[in-house]
Amino acid sequence: MSDTKTGSTAKVDPKLLEILVCPLTKGPLSYDAAAQELISERAGLAYPIRDGIPIMLVDEARTLDSDNAHPAKLAGH
Repeated sequence: MSDTKTGSTAKVDPKLLEILVCPLTKGPLSYDAAAQELISERAGLAYPIRDGIPIMLVDEARTLDSDNAHPAKLAGH
């Protein structure tokens, strides 16, 4: 198995990306192909994609920098 940290970028099925939502907010996600992450602006989280599989677990998600987080998240909403 290859790891995205080593530069491997497995493709994610575009149809899958259309139906996935953030498990925390149920809001939309944006795909960051370069970082191999699905971004939830509302939650301020980035869900990793490993070997083409989105890991939709809050515990596995990376917290976005406060500059990138949604204003409502920063306000505690």
